[in-house]
Amino acid sequence: MTAPTITAPQLALARTAAEAALAVLPTSRPLAVADPVTASADILAEGQAVTAKFSGAATGEVVVVVGQDLADALKESPIGELDLTAAVRPALEAAARAFGPVVLDPGTVMEPGVALSALATKDDAIAVPLVEGQEIRAVLALSLTPWPADDPAAAGGVARRETAASPAMALRGGLDMLHDVEMEVSAELGRTRMSVRELLSLTPGAIVELDRAAGSPADLLVNGRLIARGEVVVVDENFGIRITEIVAPGAEG
Repeated sequence: MTAPTITAPQLALARTAAEAALAVLPTSRPLAVADPVTASADILAEGQAVTAKFSGAATGEVVVVVGQDLADALKESPIGELDLTAAVRPALEAAARAFGPVVLDPGTVMEPGVALSALATKDDAIAVPLVEGQEIRAVLALSLTPWPADDPAAAGGVARRETAASPAMALRGGLDMLHDVEMEVSAELGRTRMSVRELLSLTPGAIVELDRAAGSPADLLVNGRLIARGEVVVVDENFGIRITEIVAPGAEG
């Protein structure tokens, strides 16, 4: 069977989607969009991939493969291990929205070879390398059912955005590439320990005594790690925390 021919409009759409994704993709070095190619499993073997399906103005699947540097930065963050899917999701959304208003699935983390291999089995799957010089550092891969026949502007695609390789984009490294990552933030008034018997005996109206005196500051936790303390306040009928102390990393105890 003859492999499907990828048309010039499809290549242009894929490049537009890659430029949109690269504008919001956390990277530790400036990257540029290279020429789109037919998707294959071996285009980038190292790193981590996040894949998500989308539907709406267009239906398809998008895969973003990031280098090991970003994966390591997320794991070794001073505030604990952060979620790769949350870090990459803005890039997934930007790429999918190049084809118009869409709804994106939550996304799944996979090995790069597995994600790209699965996408490559679909007709007209396109991969766009994101390069530093001649070195591929990340990949944006797409498959649409069907691909629009028009050019990016006529298809409702986004206007080309300034890429990370342009002079206006500063080199981002360390914590800078984690700034847009969303995290779970919670407040804790106190803790206690109870036996199973005591837990089973709880009824509405029962009072559970915590290990913290009345008026003591509440803890503010990010992904379960203590980062600050503060006093409980009411803001527009909602509870809030007024920060009184920032806890230095390693001083949680």
